[in-house]
Amino acid sequence: MITRKWIFTVCFITLLTGCTVYAPSPSENSAVVSLIEEAEQLSNIGQFDNAGISLERAIRIEPRNPQLWHKLAQIRISQQLYSQAENLARKSNSLCLDNSQLRSLNWKLISDARRLNGDYKGAQEALRKSLKN
Repeated sequence: MITRKWIFTVCFITLLTGCTVYAPSPSENSAVVSLIEEAEQLSNIGQFDNAGISLERAIRIEPRNPQLWHKLAQIRISQQLYSQAENLARKSNSLCLDNSQLRSLNWKLISDARRLNGDYKGAQEALRKSLKN
């Protein structure tokens, strides 16, 4: 039997492996880069609340950076805050302009958030949108 925890784990691993594909360095601002590195280290040891705080600080410095919004959405998935994750991924999509790879990753994240929230029809719709980009 597939449990919700198992689905969460698979989705989280998928999201983590996907995030390095498009943006090894999402900012040129050294403070933002340090905050991202801190968030990644905290996330790796399961301190998702503190990782989120670091990314929120980075967003205050660069509020129009869509990759930061995407990373924060990933953290919210880890915290099982699926509605927040979806909203953050939508915010990232509104900022990413012509970055179709990031837009696709955001739609995959939205799909995962909806599925984990029990919205299977919405998850399928978001997955279709991820394939269009």
